Amino acid sequence: MQVDLLAGAGYAAPVLPLRIPTILVFDSGLGGLTVLREVMRQRPDADIVYAADDAAFPYGRLDEPALVARVLAVMERLVDRFHPDLVVIACNTASTLVLPALRARFAIPFVGTVPAVKPAAERTRSHLISVLATPGTVARDYTRDLIGHYAAGCEVVLVGASRLAGLAEAALKGEPVSDTDIAAEIAPCFVSRDGRRTDVVTLACTHYPLLLARLQRLASWPVEWIDPAPAIARRTSQLLGPAQLRTEPVATVAVFTDGSRLSGPAHIALAGFGLARIETEPLPLAI
Repeated sequence: MQVDLLAGAGYAAPVLPLRIPTILVFDSGLGGLTVLREVMRQRPDADIVYAADDAAFPYGRLDEPALVARVLAVMERLVDRFHPDLVVIACNTASTLVLPALRARFAIPFVGTVPAVKPAAERTRSHLISVLATPGTVARDYTRDLIGHYAAGCEVVLVGASRLAGLAEAALKGEPVSDTDIAAEIAPCFVSRDGRRTDVVTLACTHYPLLLARLQRLASWPVEWIDPAPAIARRTSQLLGPAQLRTEPVATVAVFTDGSRLSGPAHIALAGFGLARIETEPLPLAI
């Protein structure tokens, strides 16, 4: 799978020893919950920490040096506190930029999230595919290299949706989000060319699957939407080794670097993902 390439391109991650693991799933906000759900499904034996750097959300507003410095600083705090066996960077924006620095700094495996260009190119019949991402991910050379390597025979439309991640966050928190706003963000994904139409859209931001039912309903025509979360979870499980039997309940916690904007519906949503315990690790963003 393509996610395996980023998780291990030029990098031989160790297979961890047999024991009950702790997995840290990290994102700028709540989008990583879509990855967390798949990780928990495939590794019910693991203790889970979900960490959201909401003090800096959205990451797209940071320039590249600031983003690298921010993620390293937050990760230092989280690793010191929770001692994870493996970290999932459930954020495309951070993964396409910060993974090399994280692997140089920490002696634990990191699994990243990148646009699922390879499976999109394998599944399309029209050879018209779209990558729905944040503007930061669209601008990355890494994204364009993926397209050149895996989708050279396709026409790939890069759609930098500037508001969609924020709309997904708002919807999960119980705030009103209009169909009109969502439809405007995804409309550029749908292209007709010489009798062909876009038939695959890859969701290159972990926030977007939070809106999947509405994306399907608001689509200009039916397409396959590719969610990278199952592939990320498989890679995570592969690095951890066989699942372990355990008799005690798993430990789960959600940690926020701000947390002040968490509404009652957000708490309910987090509990629905198995995260009833919520804590704050204050780390204000210095701009």
